[in-house]
Amino acid sequence: MSSDLPSARFVSSSLRPGNPDLLDLPWDVPLSAWAGRTPHLERLPAGPSRHPVVFVSYAGQLFALKELPPDMAEKEHGLLRRMQDLRLPVVQPVGHVRTRTDAGEASVLVTRYLDRSLPYYLLFQRGSLSRYRDHLLDAMASLLVQLHLAGAYWGDCSLFNTLFRRDAGALQAYLVDAETSEVHPTISPGMRRRDVEIMEENVCGALADLQAAGVLPPGAPVLETGTYLRQRYEDLWDEITREEVLDVGERYRIEERVRALNTLGFSVDEVELCPTDSGRQLHLRTVVTDRTFHRNVLQTLTGLDAEEKQARHIVNEIQQLKATLSAERNRSVPLSVAAYHWQREVYQPAIERLAAANAAAAADPTEIYFELLEHKWYLSERAQRDVGHQAAMDDYVQARVAPRGPPSWEGALAPLADGSVLPQADDNVLPQADDSVLPQADGEERA
Repeated sequence: MSSDLPSARFVSSSLRPGNPDLLDLPWDVPLSAWAGRTPHLERLPAGPSRHPVVFVSYAGQLFALKELPPDMAEKEHGLLRRMQDLRLPVVQPVGHVRTRTDAGEASVLVTRYLDRSLPYYLLFQRGSLSRYRDHLLDAMASLLVQLHLAGAYWGDCSLFNTLFRRDAGALQAYLVDAETSEVHPTISPGMRRRDVEIMEENVCGALADLQAAGVLPPGAPVLETGTYLRQRYEDLWDEITREEVLDVGERYRIEERVRALNTLGFSVDEVELCPTDSGRQLHLRTVVTDRTFHRNVLQTLTGLDAEEKQARHIVNEIQQLKATLSAERNRSVPLSVAAYHWQREVYQPAIERLAAANAAAAADPTEIYFELLEHKWYLSERAQRDVGHQAAMDDYVQARVAPRGPPSWEGALAPLADGSVLPQADDNVLPQADDSVLPQADGEERA
């Protein structure tokens, strides 16, 4: 959707269909002066930024607006769209606006606010959450690996422009700021090395600034964090890109290698086999694409759009149902048939029951369903038998829903894969950003 208006203030906009036109926002002044000028303005956790950023809501949908020099918003919007087309974990680009105020011409990038997410720096400010450090850093390192595999160079990875949200009890990191990014068919070793160095420098620098501002807990690691990040990145990159040598009769190892990468969530686009000089062995090299293997499988089977680890658990459940149905019918049942039965007889009734109990009203249904699976596993372990979906559902609703009322992603405490508890995006759980204590850094907010 594009519009060109005769207003001397609002020059033009280019927004993707299905989004509000934003025409009633106070475009006659810079974003930094919007306070009190529009009822759409919202306050959300955000870090220091070198550009003005505001959040607005329309009909329950949240958007982030970032003010940039002329033409910069259009460029960044294009980069985000290219990354989105590559199925990379980035914020969703909505469009861009050109404005002209007394302060001069500017461009504004518009993105969808990433629901149920928080900026990385917030969790590092709480001593009680230090046990999540490795989860967070692993997710950040994995994000950079995903970008590099797709040929994307970030150029500004930091605690302030990376978001996280839960994915089946684990964490998924998202790129927020693409101002310095580049997208190529492939990324050179030099660019990849430089990106890792920038990540390490930015993270150490941000932690040092937070420590100097007095908002880090005593004894919080600073330099060690950057070293850990680099090592996790290198370990994951080596695992994904390494070559193997196998004997001609060991072709079963090809499938093992593909399955191992699928377990990490990565899709394998090609398998290359080249004979060694002796001709008695083969070099095995896999070409990995995106980290959405199980997500793609689940979407193809059911139409459900889930995060990667959520999808992996659900696909495993569908595989188990396939085995059960095959045994009952004494013949092989296609996976698509098992997926249909799962969605109609397992997933949909569970979501309807949870919705009736207000369990999924303010939450991601897929994540709530995963919590139900985890609850079923816990009860089954305790009972030393499979308690079944219905018993797990009854206990889940009684134990977790009824006592606390309608659960919300924004206020709930939910277990990570190791049993620890991660707070969700909630002003009462995590500290609000405060310019009086947060250092000014080169990071970006959620735009």
